[in-house]
Amino acid sequence: MNYNFKEIEKKWQKKWEEAEVFKTSNDYTKPKYYALIEFPYPSGDALHIGHPRPYTAIDIIARKKRMEGYNVLFPMGWDAFGLPAENYAIKNKMHPKEATDKNIARFKAQAKSIGFSFDWSREINTSEPEYYKWTQWIFLKLFEAGLAYKKMQPVNWCTSCKCVLAKEEAVGGVCERCGSEVIPKEKSQWTLKITDYAQKLLDGLEHLDYIERAKTGQRNWIGRSAGAQVKFALSNFEGKFLEVYTTRPDTLYGATYMVIAPEHEILEELKDSIINYGEIAEYKKSALKKTDFERTELVKEKTGVEISGISAINPVNGKQIPVFVSDYVLISYGTGAIMAVPAHDERDYEFAKKFGLPIVEVVAGGDITKQAFTDVETGTLVNSGILDNLSVEEAKKKINGFLAENGMGYETVKYKLRDWIFARQRYWGEPVPIVICPECGFVPLPESELPLVLPYVKSYEPTDTGESPLSAIEDWVRCKCPKCGGEANRETDTMPGWAGSSWYFLRYCDPHNTSELASGEALEYWMPVDWYNGGMEHTTLHLLYSRFWSRFLYDIGIVPCAEPYLKRTSHGMVLGEDGEKISKSKGNGPNPDEVINEYGADTLRLYEMFLGDFEKSIPWSNNGTKGCKRFLDKVFGLVDLAKGAGVTPRLEVRFHQTIKKVTSDIDNLKMNTAIASLMSLSNEIYDIGAITIDELKTFLVMLCPFAPHICEELWFLAGGSGFLSLQPWVGYDEAKTKENSIEIAVQINGKVRDKITIEAGTPQAQTAELAKNSPRIKELIAGREIIKEIVVPDKIVNIVVK
Repeated sequence: MNYNFKEIEKKWQKKWEEAEVFKTSNDYTKPKYYALIEFPYPSGDALHIGHPRPYTAIDIIARKKRMEGYNVLFPMGWDAFGLPAENYAIKNKMHPKEATDKNIARFKAQAKSIGFSFDWSREINTSEPEYYKWTQWIFLKLFEAGLAYKKMQPVNWCTSCKCVLAKEEAVGGVCERCGSEVIPKEKSQWTLKITDYAQKLLDGLEHLDYIERAKTGQRNWIGRSAGAQVKFALSNFEGKFLEVYTTRPDTLYGATYMVIAPEHEILEELKDSIINYGEIAEYKKSALKKTDFERTELVKEKTGVEISGISAINPVNGKQIPVFVSDYVLISYGTGAIMAVPAHDERDYEFAKKFGLPIVEVVAGGDITKQAFTDVETGTLVNSGILDNLSVEEAKKKINGFLAENGMGYETVKYKLRDWIFARQRYWGEPVPIVICPECGFVPLPESELPLVLPYVKSYEPTDTGESPLSAIEDWVRCKCPKCGGEANRETDTMPGWAGSSWYFLRYCDPHNTSELASGEALEYWMPVDWYNGGMEHTTLHLLYSRFWSRFLYDIGIVPCAEPYLKRTSHGMVLGEDGEKISKSKGNGPNPDEVINEYGADTLRLYEMFLGDFEKSIPWSNNGTKGCKRFLDKVFGLVDLAKGAGVTPRLEVRFHQTIKKVTSDIDNLKMNTAIASLMSLSNEIYDIGAITIDELKTFLVMLCPFAPHICEELWFLAGGSGFLSLQPWVGYDEAKTKENSIEIAVQINGKVRDKITIEAGTPQAQTAELAKNSPRIKELIAGREIIKEIVVPDKIVNIVVK
């Protein structure tokens, strides 16, 4: 049926906006539901075809919850600071603010055209001073608590972005954002002590409804391990030790050498006693040119230098063992020193073979003349003195006791998680609200002076010196120390893009508050987020950082809940028709505007949900889009079939079954099967050729979250009052979801010979009689002896004959 979907969409979008249909109520007595999507970077020309998939899914959840009587918070905002926005501005030769404002306007117009039920009155923008005032305020609280500090340290430097990256952003030796080479540098950096929260972040995962991949990613990144801190005395140096952390203290008898990182402080401390210090210094220089990824690659050839003049003593057997410097040991992990047990570690085995070092088996089971035996989680200890013949677990307990009694070590827990490098040498970010005073050191800006506004400058491109572009604005940099009143300078590094997105979900609760980041009453009512959806790529870092900030704010009494998100799901990508990632250069995927223009926003929404399993990446199909449009055409035609009130007897069971399925499928993000059941019901309606107005309204309520524009129009045409989007969700009668009559198969000697229709729940004996009296079966068994009758209730009858 032909209808003007463009007019219908504009009409209802205007009506929704004028009537503020989706504006969140401040009535805190109603049951609440907080649905959240990851807000986008406004760093491109427009939303791409992948954006509507997660947005539509959570929009459907929000719309259904609204119809179920919840006070729904479904907000939208912009993650506007950081590298993506600034790199876009540089590429397009625009100021970042100008580029950001332009892109936001474009993104917002597109979002409205798709019909998302966002409460736009709560819109936020992380690059607006009204917002980042509170980002700076949180930083000051972290500084106050000793969780923000600045010190000289080795960092990852992106050669293209010309700024420091967090370790997590230097993936595989290249920048996560731009793909350029990352090189190591020494710089003084602001850092957040997320490591103090490692155990809390682990414990908090236990009772959250996160997809398992997200929990696993968090746990692996935090990397908790239980082990022992062990002291290896340095021979000929009274009171000097190398400390190692090991998860396998039971293998200490197999430690035949040690390795330390090229940056280890002992090298400077004892350099006068190191005979080959010059050789080691040269090795350190070459190591510093490599990224952590390059240094720890398992497949690369192991390099190293033995330290002449220093050796260590194995604390359990008193043997003197050599100490090497090698770049595969990182100063940032553990203690920067390891004990090497080459018999049971492939990397240590290769190193030992290369340098001709002893290899001693201490867990029985392999052939160490050929390769390292690494299957040693269980087993029996050998060549291990006091541990011989013990199991691995028994040996761990005994050796830990021995180390503690003899002052050689102690049991402890360690984490792979590193502190979060938080400074960026870029312009487009929140200024760090710290003054550097020659007398007082790092002095926090008084809260009354927040926000510290980012100065507007024409030249904002990153510098080649490693300093932020802000360092060149002398009038802004020079200031008075808030503590002593003397001459001082402002900190010129800015915060990373992660900062604004680490707490945005809190600001949505009370976005216009000028006296606090959000009122206690608003946070108490809205938090935690009930359902949060975002990309799989953000289930580790963004989730970890935002959970850290939220937990810290909980600990200081600002936030009422320890965890910010009760439920977290992730979506698969929408791929091009060729199955590849969509890109402009390939031209292998449509722009949402093109789809809306040709088929309508409801078709786009419906098809994005009909693509398949929400968690999996699925290729786009223009034919699939056309199929969804045909379905909506059929739906529009239902208004011509609708007459009278009540129910159509032949449709009653199917309606109750469909309501039950659609209700359950939406709650479980099975949008594709919910749509399939609605399509199936519409086909049955057309087969019968009739539907009541009451049934049409029920159908529209179910379809409304998926295709709201057309459903609002048909609701109006069917005589419905008010907005369909605010009507109550439909219920179902469980008893009426059961079929009254069903079709079952009738077999003779195991082969299906006929099908009969019976009433559901017919007794077995009666079912058998009905089967035998079927004209077809009656003919086939005439004159034959029936040996047995097997009846599976409501499913099958098997008649066994001679």
